Amino acid sequence: MTDKLPEQFLWGGAVAAHQLEGAWNVNGKGVSVADVMTVGTTSSYRSITEGVLENQYYPNHEAIDFYHHYKEDIKLLAEMGFKRFRTSIAWTRIFPNGDETEPNEAGLAFYDDLFDECLAYGIEPIVTLSHFEMPYHLVTEYGGFRNRETIDFFVNFAQVCFERYKDKVTYWMTFNEINNQANFNEDFAPFTNSGIFYQEGENREAIMYQAAHYELVASAKVIAIAKKINPNFQIGCMIAMAPVYPKDSRPENNLMALKIMEKRYFFTDVHVYGAYPKHILNYWERNHINLDITENDLDILTKGTVDYIGFSYYMSHATEYREDNIHYDYDETKDLIRNEFVEASDWGWQIDPVGLRYALNWFTDMYRLPLFIVENGFGAYDKLENDDSIHDSYRIDYLSSHIKQMKAAVVEDGVDLIGYTPWGCIDLVSAGTGEMEKRYGFIYVDKDNQGNGSLERKRKDSFYWYQNVIKTNGAEL
Repeated sequence: MTDKLPEQFLWGGAVAAHQLEGAWNVNGKGVSVADVMTVGTTSSYRSITEGVLENQYYPNHEAIDFYHHYKEDIKLLAEMGFKRFRTSIAWTRIFPNGDETEPNEAGLAFYDDLFDECLAYGIEPIVTLSHFEMPYHLVTEYGGFRNRETIDFFVNFAQVCFERYKDKVTYWMTFNEINNQANFNEDFAPFTNSGIFYQEGENREAIMYQAAHYELVASAKVIAIAKKINPNFQIGCMIAMAPVYPKDSRPENNLMALKIMEKRYFFTDVHVYGAYPKHILNYWERNHINLDITENDLDILTKGTVDYIGFSYYMSHATEYREDNIHYDYDETKDLIRNEFVEASDWGWQIDPVGLRYALNWFTDMYRLPLFIVENGFGAYDKLENDDSIHDSYRIDYLSSHIKQMKAAVVEDGVDLIGYTPWGCIDLVSAGTGEMEKRYGFIYVDKDNQGNGSLERKRKDSFYWYQNVIKTNGAEL
């Protein structure tokens, strides 16, 4: 047994188009759901406005202007030794409204140039097709993914991307963190994931499940198409993994944790096995949730299963059974509790390196597919010193402790892991709060939460640390 990661292990970093590109209305780009979201705070989500308003600040509109700085940024990633760069294709650069029949050539050309720049340094792009960037027009005119028609709009977008970049991109993912919307009682995730605006009195849960079904069908459809365009494509799902532990050894608490894991991750069952698990079908029946699911849909799901599971990991949770919850049904607003055995970040995210090893083993035991950690990172306040240095030892500690657990999962537990691309390898706009000062990157970008700053890039201490991690294939942490 070796104590090393495989030589072909893929190191890199991850971003999303809407969080760093900026240029929100340049060269034909349309308005996305991210473009109507204001800045929030450490304790509150962003506001979603009805269209772009003149008196609001929208941090994604400029972000870090990667659109005009990508050459210098890719050069910095190459200096770190990146082998892969995970990003997304902004849907509204290719189809500004989402329902056009012909794509926007200027948008396609931008990603040609970006991917060529990556490949020139030996960095292969990993592409997420839908990363919280749905065209806003599809929301206002069709209701987002609550409408079956949106499946075809997504399929058209995906097919154009597959055909255009078939010789430049091998690894793809369909919908980013598709299971975030399991928390249907809040407005944020259903909007960013599926373009859902709830109306007063609607059955939010049923609407969320319907939208998720249409997305799962859309994902399966595009996977089948992709394999015909290039049989060598590797197509994955992307799951937000946050393991839920029982508070203690009380049997009811253990069962509650199990039922939560089933409820949060049934999306993965459909992606991997091409069918809904019995427990979710029973849940829908018991709660009188009647969805538009056709026999053809079910056939499509069986023919478009994924090659690997991509997932994000930032934190874990805990739970305690409620006596009034006789069916062990999961309500995220009530059933997650603070884990007293782990610390938390300034944003309340519980820091649990062992949870990453747990997640890797859980996915392996459940699905027996290759895994890819496509997000993992530590959002923190960084201080720019007088000499322009940034001493982010806390970020190094976080990532180092997680990589150690990742290595143990591969070396000791036998997990089949493709690679590791930590989140926000360069500072960018936070998806949840819209803040710039919730920083993840190895590269500092001079910009604050109000949009002020020079956008100058500076290397943090973690830049040099991660450079050596890649150079030594994780041997030196």
